[in-house]
Amino acid sequence: MAARRSAILFSRNCATRSSSLNLLNGLASGDSSAAVSAARLAFSTSSSSSVQPQIQVESREFLSSKPKDCLASGDSSAAVSAAAFLSAKPKGRPACHLDTLALVRRLEGQGVPSKQAEAITAAIAEVLNDSLDIGSQSFVARVEMQKAEMVQDSNFGKFKSEVKNSQEHHFSLLQRETEKLRVDIDKLQSELRSLLQRETEKFRVDLDKLRSESRYEIDKVTAGQRLDLNLERGRMRDELANQNAETTNLTNKLDKEIHTLRAHLEMTKYDIVKWCVATLVALSSAGIAVLRIMM
Repeated sequence: MAARRSAILFSRNCATRSSSLNLLNGLASGDSSAAVSAARLAFSTSSSSSVQPQIQVESREFLSSKPKDCLASGDSSAAVSAAAFLSAKPKGRPACHLDTLALVRRLEGQGVPSKQAEAITAAIAEVLNDSLDIGSQSFVARVEMQKAEMVQDSNFGKFKSEVKNSQEHHFSLLQRETEKLRVDIDKLQSELRSLLQRETEKFRVDLDKLRSESRYEIDKVTAGQRLDLNLERGRMRDELANQNAETTNLTNKLDKEIHTLRAHLEMTKYDIVKWCVATLVALSSAGIAVLRIMM
């Protein structure tokens, strides 16, 4: 509902502002008919809203002098309208400072009748008051802002104190838990240190016992292996001598076979060269004979 009301007020404000602009343009150009039509439109637009016009004159001197001047000049209608506008008081919103009598006189100077000039002036005043109403609804009062600021400050102070108390409580809990954990860690370290010492002594005794047993077994095995190794060394020496003799015989045989194959290859190479030369001579003689026949 608030959004709908704001939209309606905004549309009415736009309409009244456009009407007032048309009115001012008509006054500036001297077109009285356009000014009158714009004033009627502004008056019809502003009269449809529920806001009553509130007008305050620009200065105290104008409040006291303008109705008297109108009565002295014999302009009773202008005096009545000025008195009516002067009697209006603001009702909890900013007042519009407007010299209505000067505006009425200016319109009459442009050739507008007095009733139409008064209607135009009333429409302009209502347009300005509507604009001020919309502006006052769009902003918050200073007292409400100060009250909201005080509430926010109190809430922030309360939240800050709660956070501080919570931090102190959690910090004390954390300290107690840390001390308890430190005591448990020290106790566990002492137990582990004593257990490690006992296990180390036990392992050292077992290691010495195993070392002595291993040394006895190693000496026993080493003596037997040394005897077997000497016997095996003599047997391998004999086998190596026999293998060296056989290797020498095989080397001599291979040298003989290599020399034989090398001589056979030389003979074969000589025969191949001889046959190749004979073949080339035969082919060349045949080619020469063919060339002579063709020539």
